[in-house]
Amino acid sequence: MASFVVNVPTNAIRISSGWMKMPNHTHMRMNMNMNMIPRASSLSAAPAIQPLNKSISNIPIMVNGCTGKMGKAVINAADSAGLNIVPVSLGSEEESGNTVQVCGKEITVQGPSKRESTLASLFDEYPNLIVVDYTVPAAVNDNAELYCRVGVPFVMGTTGGDRDRLYKTVEDSKVYAVISPQMGKQVVAFLAAMEIMAEQFPGAFSGYSLQVLESHQASKVDTSGTAKAVISCFKKLGVSFDMDQIQLIRDPKLQREMVGVPDEHLSGHAFHMYHLTSPDETVSFEFQHNVCGRSIYAEGTVDAVIFLANKVQSKAEKRIYDMIDVLREGNMR
Repeated sequence: MASFVVNVPTNAIRISSGWMKMPNHTHMRMNMNMNMIPRASSLSAAPAIQPLNKSISNIPIMVNGCTGKMGKAVINAADSAGLNIVPVSLGSEEESGNTVQVCGKEITVQGPSKRESTLASLFDEYPNLIVVDYTVPAAVNDNAELYCRVGVPFVMGTTGGDRDRLYKTVEDSKVYAVISPQMGKQVVAFLAAMEIMAEQFPGAFSGYSLQVLESHQASKVDTSGTAKAVISCFKKLGVSFDMDQIQLIRDPKLQREMVGVPDEHLSGHAFHMYHLTSPDETVSFEFQHNVCGRSIYAEGTVDAVIFLANKVQSKAEKRIYDMIDVLREGNMR
């Protein structure tokens, strides 16, 4: 009888009175009988894997937010993949006129006053242009409205903003877009598994209490979109939880001492822990995913760009996608 084992780190467990550090080698062991997992036939089948369209491997890509660490990581990944980085980016008034050197390329930052004319001109010059947005939460909606006015397809990697308004803007405009609070392919696969569990076993964790901790670099000002997505699944599973109960860790000292973030990744990491406890406190479950650095998001973003370019070229009927759609396509590099 086939089975598999998942080792879940438990070196940071939230107790009601504080944090208890566990030895790094301590793990919770969960044996899962494969016969208990829904058969593949009961899930929606993924389309057959198709090769990447080589004719668009040199896709022009504009990265807005290129002065930030995530923007630079995407440019590096896109350059390695052979995409064409256009030498212009949109940024804040303070950044306007600055030149950024990434991968030996000079990228000029245009401020708000010229952004629409700049983008329209670039779209004329590069009709296959895909925009990538890694700016700030406060700019999400205004930027999306700009992309939709101009008609340029885009990948929205920035979290925050008014997400309902964001989706309505894109729906009304019929512009192609990939919108996802999480671009890391493996983390997205975990989210997909959570969605399946929530859909097939609603109320399975009714009565359980939930504690959530997420730690990111101090520069991240908003709550993790990934944490919100996972919590939404837990709520479908019957858990009562308010988003303001999420414990946000942004203090480097606490990240180092309490969460266990390596010093070299204090400026770029994403650690998440979800701890469930039964009503009588005799059963607990812990889900944890830790990411150091930004390469996982940058690589996923490049896959999203290639995916979106294919959808635009094929004139796909569907216009709004997320990273689960990208995963299902099977075209990851």
